[in-house]
Amino acid sequence: MSPRRSYDQYCSAARALDAVGDRWTLLIVRELLGGPRRYTDLHADLPGVSTDVLASRLKDMERDGLTTRRRLPPPGAAYVYELTGRGRELLPVLQALGAWGAAALGERGPTDAVRAHWFALPLLRGLREAGVGEGLVEVRLDEGAFHLWLGAGERPVYGDGPAPEEPDARLSLDTGICEAVSRGVLSLRDAVREGSVGVVGEGLPAKLLREA
Repeated sequence: MSPRRSYDQYCSAARALDAVGDRWTLLIVRELLGGPRRYTDLHADLPGVSTDVLASRLKDMERDGLTTRRRLPPPGAAYVYELTGRGRELLPVLQALGAWGAAALGERGPTDAVRAHWFALPLLRGLREAGVGEGLVEVRLDEGAFHLWLGAGERPVYGDGPAPEEPDARLSLDTGICEAVSRGVLSLRDAVREGSVGVVGEGLPAKLLREA
């Protein structure tokens, strides 16, 4: 393994960028915030990354204590990558970057890749801004479904597909509205109020959103 590159600056920002400043690293963190992933799954959901670069980044992240690798028991018998506690601490960093970058999103271009779960972190931010408390929220888009844990604790922040148990709220919205919320041009509360987001469920998040 090649030696770790460093800015060699006694500065906390420089030290952080030593670990996560390489291209693709923070996007790998974005994927792993959804729970353990196999290499093939990561490669499929990071369109544009080469196999060599992905393998190199994963090795660097394990060396820097951001991820671990473990083998699943039979019949899976595959290796999965997952975030360590230190890796999970990057969630607010990604959320801050997402909020800062929202103004640069603009309209989706014809060559822009998209995955439903890429909207998970922007919607998590929108739900927190709406003050809906903690719980499990399922989100259904044109592109597919995913679920979010508000106040995740040690659980993954989000997951691909429907909620694994009865959620506290189910949100239904089209991708255009979700993009508008992600760009910050429409708040989630306003989208619910104008009927662009359907909300069902008996949990506190659903009740608070319906009171918008």
